[in-house]
Amino acid sequence: MGRMVGVKDVARQAGVSVGTVSNVINRPDMVSAETRARVEAAITDLGYVRSESARQLRAGRSRVMALLVLDMGNPFFVDVARGAERVAREAGLMVMVCNSGQNPAEEAEYLAHFAEQQVLGVLLSPIDGLRADVAALRRGGIPVVWVDRGAQTEEGCSVSVDDVLGGTLAMRHLIEAGHRRLVFVGGPGELQQVRNRLTGARRALADAGLPADALSVVETERQDISSGRDAGQRLLGLADQPTAVFCANDLLALGLLQSLYAAGVRVPEDLAIVGYDDIEFAGAAAVPITSVRQPAFQIGRTSAELLIEESNDADVHEHQRVVYEPELVVRASTRRRAP
Repeated sequence: MGRMVGVKDVARQAGVSVGTVSNVINRPDMVSAETRARVEAAITDLGYVRSESARQLRAGRSRVMALLVLDMGNPFFVDVARGAERVAREAGLMVMVCNSGQNPAEEAEYLAHFAEQQVLGVLLSPIDGLRADVAALRRGGIPVVWVDRGAQTEEGCSVSVDDVLGGTLAMRHLIEAGHRRLVFVGGPGELQQVRNRLTGARRALADAGLPADALSVVETERQDISSGRDAGQRLLGLADQPTAVFCANDLLALGLLQSLYAAGVRVPEDLAIVGYDDIEFAGAAAVPITSVRQPAFQIGRTSAELLIEESNDADVHEHQRVVYEPELVVRASTRRRAP
């Protein structure tokens, strides 16, 4: 059995855009008679049938979009949720925010729940890569937008930040400040964002002509303040003390700062720190933390816009991969070392 003819096939045969085909179907008075006749002929020739059942299902679905994030304890995701909520409210929708807690089982339970509830769509910050349950959502007509991570296939939109560039900016800043004994603190390793930030850090090292072993890695199980404190204790036990640390997010950096402060280690005199996300608390810490800024609110806003666009007319919607550039915000936790 051949594949079903879609609106893109009609547009291709008629030599028009998919938007024009949509107008012929939904708003024919907006299209010239000549173009309308060409599109209608293509519809007849190809045997295109509009899926009214799918359209009615979408119309009857809940006016709620779901947002599933890794950790609602991280203010970065709070700002993402605020951005999504702003767009949803403007469209007469609501956002249901859920927290996977970086737990794959909980993530799977939530995705199954979203399918049962027939939500308008799902904004997902995933723990791991491509998931079968995400594909199942899409087959059921529920669009999914990847948030804070690039899409793993062509079948979906994503909104993310260039984390490789972010890691490069952070490590380049420390290298240019004169640091040569460096540590990356972050984890868990299955998070693509963490891997990309470490890749960027190593790229900066190579660009500067420094050996790979100039950068050590302290992996954490989570990305919270407690894990940052634990990492601080591990750093204090190293025989060859580093002079600078790049943390995969600001919560780790804040926990690290607490641990160092309790041990009498001076920041940045003894140890410089760079975080990631630029949450409000980073700038308000006892020693304001240099951080790589992500446009969290805009990530949430753009993600919700793409989700609404796809849910309104999946036939016309074209998937996008939006990638924002990060920005280094320099504060007191880093400074140039004396030669």
